[in-house]
Amino acid sequence: MPLALRIRRWTVTLLDDASGSQLLEFAVALPLLVVFVVGIFDFGGAFDLKQKLSNTAREGARFASSLPTTDLDAIGTPPSVTAIRDLVDSHLVAGRMNDCGLAGQAGVNGPVFTWTYTAAGGGCPAPLVLTIERSYSFQSVIGVNTFNVISTRVSLQYPYQWRFNRVIGLLVPGANYPGISQIQTDAIVPNMD
Repeated sequence: MPLALRIRRWTVTLLDDASGSQLLEFAVALPLLVVFVVGIFDFGGAFDLKQKLSNTAREGARFASSLPTTDLDAIGTPPSVTAIRDLVDSHLVAGRMNDCGLAGQAGVNGPVFTWTYTAAGGGCPAPLVLTIERSYSFQSVIGVNTFNVISTRVSLQYPYQWRFNRVIGLLVPGANYPGISQIQTDAIVPNMD
């Protein structure tokens, strides 16, 4: 008996048998299951990273609020701003996140008392951006009086490489999911001085 005929009879036998139909159903459902599981892990990883970045920005802003602002008129990057960058970098490393070479970056002075660090080294898929605003202002109302509260704002934009794009092709060939997203977070703490 030819091989093709034997394979056809074996396939028909499997389809007639209940275990054969279960095997076929599993083969059809497996790609969907893999995409679903990878999606859960991927979105869980992104959520975990967002929480770590929020804690890092909060610690940076908390630390910055206790630093003096007397050195902000200096030419170049003031030591207090460099100390904030170093603290943020150490929190990224302690949280087992790629710091993208942030420790070696120089701050670019922007608008009033704002420094931006852009780090794209260390195997990062896109740049990490740290912005430190030492004179961030917001209004607070106490009784009938309105006050401007001078604060420090620490903002982070961190690149996240999605793994979901690799497996979505199993379910929908040719589908393209965004490969890299920027996770953004910031923290604001009033200055103490």
